[in-house]
Amino acid sequence: METKWLEDFVSLAETRSFSRSATLRHVTQPAFSRRIQSLEAWAGTDLVDRSSYPTRLTPAGETLYTQSLEMLQGLQSTRAMLRGHNSAGQDVIEFAVPHTLAFTFFPAWVSSLREKFGPIKSRLIALNVHDAVLRLVEGSCDLLIAYHHDSQPFQLDADRYEMVSLGREMLAPFVKAEADGAPLFRLPGRAGQPLPYLGYAPGAYLGRVVDLILKQSGTAIHLDRVYETDMAEGLKAMALEGHGIAFLPLSAVKKELRAKKLVSAGPGLEMAMDVRVYRERPTGKDTAKSPAQALWHFLESQALPRPTGKTRLNGNLGSP
Repeated sequence: METKWLEDFVSLAETRSFSRSATLRHVTQPAFSRRIQSLEAWAGTDLVDRSSYPTRLTPAGETLYTQSLEMLQGLQSTRAMLRGHNSAGQDVIEFAVPHTLAFTFFPAWVSSLREKFGPIKSRLIALNVHDAVLRLVEGSCDLLIAYHHDSQPFQLDADRYEMVSLGREMLAPFVKAEADGAPLFRLPGRAGQPLPYLGYAPGAYLGRVVDLILKQSGTAIHLDRVYETDMAEGLKAMALEGHGIAFLPLSAVKKELRAKKLVSAGPGLEMAMDVRVYRERPTGKDTAKSPAQALWHFLESQALPRPTGKTRLNGNLGSP
């Protein structure tokens, strides 16, 4: 049994909606349903009455809900006590960062920080977007760095979390260059001859943004998905070998573009994204680490203009 199943179950008990809880837990509804079913298999009984709407718990589910709250609270308290023993790590800032940004954005950004802010001690936790957000929600990192696009917001409560914009990123299609510098494949392709497409795995954040780019295209795009992965670096490696067209963050391909190993697969299919850093607002006795607090104040002073008013925090793709 995994603790995230209990967290899913508590969310479902409180929202009484599979779709709403799936959104709040940053997972697709089918995946969320499977996790609830896995918890029921572990419990050996039905926990949810699926014949009612809104969703309600069975008597066994009510019992587990009460126990889950106590267990999760106990685990959080135990983790806080254990971390209190680790005073040596108080000067280390822990970053949760999606894989693509960990490879492309983070190293150069830290170099820039050392020049403008000063030296920092950091720990990078590279994850998929879903798990990176969960790290922040669970209090397992100091800062989350993630892409942001308005079409793909993170459901983070603005009263609990705050955000600073770090820069912009462009997502665009790239392909291997032929000997004369021309693209090996050129968009938009033809209905009878679709172009080989290197895509992101279902549910990947960048994949959802690419889907939006293709949907908004004024020209029909003819692609044949021949490969997929959830990491941009994996798509780039395949594109460099000539296997097809990949939509990649510009920061991920700067060196390859300069070396003329990759070129644009066609204009008009780019989309700008933000790179944002998030943290949980310090409240009461739960104050942020001093180095993390100092860095946050610096980032706020350097921030790009941000939305005014009390709006929902979003998370999207980006790089400076």
